[in-house]
Amino acid sequence: MSLAHPVAPLAMPALDASLREATEALSQGRPVLLFDAPDREGETDLIFLAEAVTPSAVRELRKEAGGLIVVTIPEEVRSPLGLPYMDALLRSAGKEHPLLPRLVPERFRYDRRSSFGISVNHRAGFTGIPDLDRALTIRALGEMVRDRAHDPPKALRDHFASTFLAPGHVPVLYAAPGGVAERRGHTELSSALARMGRLTPSLVLCEMLSDDGRSLPAAEARTYAEARGYPFVEGHRIVEAWSRWPG
Repeated sequence: MSLAHPVAPLAMPALDASLREATEALSQGRPVLLFDAPDREGETDLIFLAEAVTPSAVRELRKEAGGLIVVTIPEEVRSPLGLPYMDALLRSAGKEHPLLPRLVPERFRYDRRSSFGISVNHRAGFTGIPDLDRALTIRALGEMVRDRAHDPPKALRDHFASTFLAPGHVPVLYAAPGGVAERRGHTELSSALARMGRLTPSLVLCEMLSDDGRSLPAAEARTYAEARGYPFVEGHRIVEAWSRWPG
């Protein structure tokens, strides 16, 4: 059964073949490879729809991709929760811990700021790190975005506090309020892709790494995707499609 929300045929403008294939894969719980841009990080992330993640998907992310496994949430959920960006949290702790603000760069080499927030575990897990535990946490985050985005702020905060604890083993990334018009990281690109497929804008991402100690080159990531029948999407196609998207 597809995880996509039902959409009237005329409600969604036509996407090009690569984006349509990608949104269909995500809706079915299958992975997509997403390359940001050669003049940005120049990295490809392996991504799944968060609400569809299983322990086997987490295993694939850590063994086949190898980077940091993170989950995205959109601004319409982050804001009522009152979740801080990690750089803001470090700066605010400066009075008691003067070292922490000194760790925050004025600008990252690949972007003007980071999308990192807090990290969480599901309260029903144990250590939080095994595939079963992380899949539980990731799914619960995706389901929260899917089912509770319109809850009153207090109800949403109560749900979050009763479901998760921090610090944990699943870092949460916050999509910029302006989306790809404001920032074109994997967080915003994946969120835009999901929205155009009428899917929940909460994705799990993990960077594809090479055996030589670097990020996996885009050409090799594309070959990897083709060999497994996974969609490969370039960030500029998402940006171009989003510029025409009615919302």
